[in-house]
Amino acid sequence: MFQELRQYKIREGKMDAWVEFMEAVIIPFQVSKGMVITGSYRGESDSTLYVWTRRFASEAERGRLYDAVYNSDTWKNDIAPKVGELMDGPPVSVQRIVSTPFSPAQ
Repeated sequence: MFQELRQYKIREGKMDAWVEFMEAVIIPFQVSKGMVITGSYRGESDSTLYVWTRRFASEAERGRLYDAVYNSDTWKNDIAPKVGELMDGPPVSVQRIVSTPFSPAQ
């Protein structure tokens, strides 16, 4: 099992709209496809920092879920264009992380 720690830079002044879009559209859509979202955060002092985490049982599961989400018509036609309006482009930071033995995140 592993998690992805994903960090995005959101356009200045767009964080509230981004969080609303994540919580109302992106997270529910990804969960409906089988993704396990383990956290969603905004920067306390950096108004452009958004961080979230997702958990995967295996690399095979991650590949299957990526395909189900990112190759769907809903993602391509409805979600991705709005992401581009709110996110301040690359670089997106994605780190694969694994829980330590006593982590409650297991």
